[in-house]
Amino acid sequence: MTKTYLHVDLDAFFASVEQRDHPEYRGKPLIVGGLPGDKRAVVSTASYEARKFGVHSAMPLSQAVRLCPNGIFIRGNHKLYQQVSRQIMEIFYQYSPDVIQMSIDEAFIDITGTERIYGNPEELALNLKNQVHKLTGLTVSVGISSSMYVAKIASGYKKPDGLTIIPDGQEEAFMLSLPLEKVWGLGKASQKRIKQAGFKSCRQIYECPLKLLISIFGENMGQFLFNALRGNKEMLFGTEAKNHSISTETTFEEDLTERYVIDSALMELSQNVLYRMRCEKVRSRTIAVKIRYDDFTTVSVQETFELPVLNEDDLFEKAKRLFQKKYIPGRGIRLLGIAAEKVEGIDSPMQKDFFNEKNEKKARLEEAIFNLKKKHPEINMQKARLIKNNRND
Repeated sequence: MTKTYLHVDLDAFFASVEQRDHPEYRGKPLIVGGLPGDKRAVVSTASYEARKFGVHSAMPLSQAVRLCPNGIFIRGNHKLYQQVSRQIMEIFYQYSPDVIQMSIDEAFIDITGTERIYGNPEELALNLKNQVHKLTGLTVSVGISSSMYVAKIASGYKKPDGLTIIPDGQEEAFMLSLPLEKVWGLGKASQKRIKQAGFKSCRQIYECPLKLLISIFGENMGQFLFNALRGNKEMLFGTEAKNHSISTETTFEEDLTERYVIDSALMELSQNVLYRMRCEKVRSRTIAVKIRYDDFTTVSVQETFELPVLNEDDLFEKAKRLFQKKYIPGRGIRLLGIAAEKVEGIDSPMQKDFFNEKNEKKARLEEAIFNLKKKHPEINMQKARLIKNNRND
């Protein structure tokens, strides 16, 4: 049976939540991530109004201020975003048990064989979109295809509030209709290399033999381009069901090179993974970090620790140390990912460690805040460390 994948992307998620809750922000350029003057702050999300000025996620906040000096800048409320994300993910599970959450604001849903219950894929997608809007007041963009890779691109094709369906067998035609800028996975540096090599369209790359692409761009990028323009049906996202892990990853609009921007991305990924571990009531001693460079070389590293991860700070510090083992300074980073592998229930027996009392106390505090936020999402509560990191020092 041919698979059918639905990819859902929450539109400008953090900014949309803020605009929903603050009418004074609506229709205005809103940048979530910090206040002007904050040192080492990074843009988490920009509203569509701010994106017109060139502002995007993972951009140093100081650069966003220069591009959009009259924008509205806020630090944001990550706990609220996590709570809203969880509400939306629960809707997804109503349509299929096979949901792969890629990050706080995107997921794949395997809707193969659901026609008898929910109608054709278009009917299912429209119902899902309406249900999300009715529950949260937010919009999502949806892409549907037999290829996960094509479904991901299709979800961004008509943003915001879009719906794009690529019928089975039309994946290659869809890819060849795209401008190079719309090929997911190609950053500005890669696009520049492609154009410098004389390629101006997807079709020109498609017609180029694999061996020639590899000779021009190298093994990793050449193979990627060859497969991508053929719909990349073999590219699968997420392996949680197979190896009992909880993971999240982000592909950046521009390659990351500054270490404080990289650390900010690792912190956000750590928060997302820890939040999902709490929701699923699991813990893990094995942490993995994935790095994809600007030439599509991908490396990963994992380590099993004596004690399980107990709080966000602990996971963040472990992720940073693992990242440092594999990172080649100066190279641009296209993608970062963090995974908690071999998760187990929090009620599983665990040897107590006297010297771990401080971490356990911090975990209990975070758990209390987490439960409070679930009951009262309107409460704006942040950890003091996160606020301090966004201030002048």
